[in-house]
Amino acid sequence: MTTPHIIPQRQAGGGTISFTPISHVTPTILKVIKTIAEGLRTFDAAQQEEFVSSISGQATSASAVVQIRKPVNLHDLLNYLTSSASNVLKPSEPYDLTHPISHYFISSSHNTYLTGNQLYGDSSTDAYRNVLLRSCRCVEIDVWDGEHRPSDHSDEEEGKRHFMSHVPSMLTAHLPSHHTKPAPVEPNTAQQSSSSLIPNSGIVNTISSRIEPRVLHGHTLVREVAFRDVCVAIRETAFISSDLPLIVSLEVHAGPEQQEIMVEIMEQTWHGLLVVAGKDECLNLPSPAELRNKILVKVKHGDSSPGRDPSLQTINSNASQSDSDEQQSEEHAEYPKPKKNAMIGALCALGVYTQGYHFKSLTSPEASLATHVFSLSEKKLVEVHQSSGPTLFSHNRNFLMRAYPSGTRFSSSNLDASFHWAKGVQMVALNWQRWDAGMMLNEGMFAGSGGWVLKPLGFRGDDKGEKKVGSESQTGLISHKFLDLSIELFAAQDISIPSGEIDPERFRPYVKCELHIVEPEEQSGAPIEKGGRIKGGQYKKRSKDGTGIEPNFGGEMIKFERIPKVINELSFLRFKIQNDDIGKDTLAAWACIRLDRLQVGYRFIHLLDANGLETKGILFVNIQK
Repeated sequence: MTTPHIIPQRQAGGGTISFTPISHVTPTILKVIKTIAEGLRTFDAAQQEEFVSSISGQATSASAVVQIRKPVNLHDLLNYLTSSASNVLKPSEPYDLTHPISHYFISSSHNTYLTGNQLYGDSSTDAYRNVLLRSCRCVEIDVWDGEHRPSDHSDEEEGKRHFMSHVPSMLTAHLPSHHTKPAPVEPNTAQQSSSSLIPNSGIVNTISSRIEPRVLHGHTLVREVAFRDVCVAIRETAFISSDLPLIVSLEVHAGPEQQEIMVEIMEQTWHGLLVVAGKDECLNLPSPAELRNKILVKVKHGDSSPGRDPSLQTINSNASQSDSDEQQSEEHAEYPKPKKNAMIGALCALGVYTQGYHFKSLTSPEASLATHVFSLSEKKLVEVHQSSGPTLFSHNRNFLMRAYPSGTRFSSSNLDASFHWAKGVQMVALNWQRWDAGMMLNEGMFAGSGGWVLKPLGFRGDDKGEKKVGSESQTGLISHKFLDLSIELFAAQDISIPSGEIDPERFRPYVKCELHIVEPEEQSGAPIEKGGRIKGGQYKKRSKDGTGIEPNFGGEMIKFERIPKVINELSFLRFKIQNDDIGKDTLAAWACIRLDRLQVGYRFIHLLDANGLETKGILFVNIQK
């Protein structure tokens, strides 16, 4: 019997959502609420009805419980505003989960095993548990051949020489001196025990001691973990916070013998969870509803080669090289040229609905196969956007695509997720260990969704019938609106101050509001500013400074007026509370809301801290749009 995992304090990223109840308000906020209640006394019945409708007329589960009676009194108003019904974030409505899986945005992780930057530090199975408990629905595993390891690790210099020989010289310049020594590896339990129980599977592994595949970031100093341990972590946490399907993106650098072990481990550990191939060719992708509590493996597609062992499949010109191989060829000419291993048929067969193909063009034959997946780096995707923007958008209405960060993002910074969603990319893979605009937007997109969000109507193709790539105009298919938005800032309370970064006595917080809007050139295929890299919101305004963790902003008004061509489902409003200091202003708290879920009226914004953790912090505002 295994010990159940305890879900930790909620951390943002998308999928799950919960907020600490408001048990009290500061005298400053209470004074504002009293002023609102006193002003309502002068309203006639029709005006009071209009007021109540403006703040509670948007349907929420809580508003049915917390009612505001008319005439409005302070007690009822205070009860309502301190309930979850006053949350500025509209609850996620139940999505129709019966469309093909290509019709959804999917919360996705890049190099999931990493806990820090891309060059050195730790890999960990806990990284998988962390993102899965936050309802990430696409994780990545880079798999390499296992190695014999001597029991005596005292010869550190020999180990250092062996490890550093795999690191290109251009990367060593980015490493601190203490990282020139190889880091120890997590023990591969499969090499130490001849008989063990696969957790939660009821299957006994009777394999004698042997070398098993490793998970690591190739050609770096990142510490490895065992592939088996990663698979166990995925099984334990895959469907705790969401029962929607999980995609496991495999980057296979291992040889045929180790691939056989990979298949054995996955079939044992994920027994009953793996999607099984049907007898007939797949002409239409299934829906998330049909794949609940199932794992889809994304792996290279291979074709049988005459005169060859049929258990092996060669990687032909249409088949996918690994994402990391493509990334190396784009960014690091000094890397050794990747060696292409033959893929065994049993491993390729696990890619039932998610078969990886190397991207050549959007008009290549494989671009019309129902089950193909193209994986493009952010740099490559921008190039395709600028050369074939409408065709790229048309492809992604019916077929799957994954985008991942550039190989030069050594610090694990993130790409601009909103740009890639605007092109219809389903899986925008992010570095979940890095808290920046990319991950904040991911929270805004997926909060409360279980990790799958139905695309806006114009972003989806036909559910049935022939699927083909065309050149539909994105502008003609999508509903655009002018946006007028006003935000009245009253006060905040219980702001979490990063320990050791801000002196509480000198804390001078201000509110920065940023709008992330899909720009016209991001829809048309025109050249894009900064090449699609992550940037702050295109529209930015900030408040005056407050004082302390309970700042009073005095009803200061921030307005965004007549902003054209806004797609609410792909536009986001970020609130950042920062300390006004010399040099870079430190982030203390934040929230990110998708515009179609931004509720108007008097609202509380529930704040997350700089590490994405839930806090008691709130910001009282009045929003009109």
